[in-house]
Amino acid sequence: MYAVIKTGGKQYKVAAGEKIKVEQIAADVGQEIVIDQVLAVGNGADLKIGTPLVAGASVKATVVAHGKHDKVRIFKMRRRKHYKKSQGHRQTFTELEISAVNG
Repeated sequence: MYAVIKTGGKQYKVAAGEKIKVEQIAADVGQEIVIDQVLAVGNGADLKIGTPLVAGASVKATVVAHGKHDKVRIFKMRRRKHYKKSQGHRQTFTELEISAVNG
């Protein structure tokens, strides 16, 4: 059984036992959270698609860790204008382990 969930403005296809990295969630490590924004639930050939959400569906997950992704370098330059700008960014994430898909 799998589900398509929405969190942090992005969509993820998840199944029980998987680990995924999502945008930062304000939860402690080891805490169990319930994601109720489920867009679709599938089980083999059977597929329920919500309009926009599937009624009564939820996904239970446990927070495994918090961290930062690799650095992304931003470099801007205008040739012959003596303009250079260098910047870096590291996006924060929360790693979740999916324990159950209900729906």
